[in-house]
Amino acid sequence: MSEVFSYAETKDGKVFISWQGRTVTTLAGEGARRFLSRAESLDADGRQQLMARATGNFKRGNER
Repeated sequence: MSEVFSYAETKDGKVFISWQGRTVTTLAGEGARRFLSRAESLDADGRQQLMARATGNFKRGNER
């Protein structure tokens, strides 16, 4: 699987998940903590799948 998703953690505990460089989801609080703890134990493909699930169905036909 190619790496189209990425994530960044902020100092205040938020997680920004990006798809092809654009932020599509922001996690905060307990959701962010759960995401980070799961991401630590996964390989690269597993993290890509985790981020895809976390973003849900964000594509609605208006992406370019």
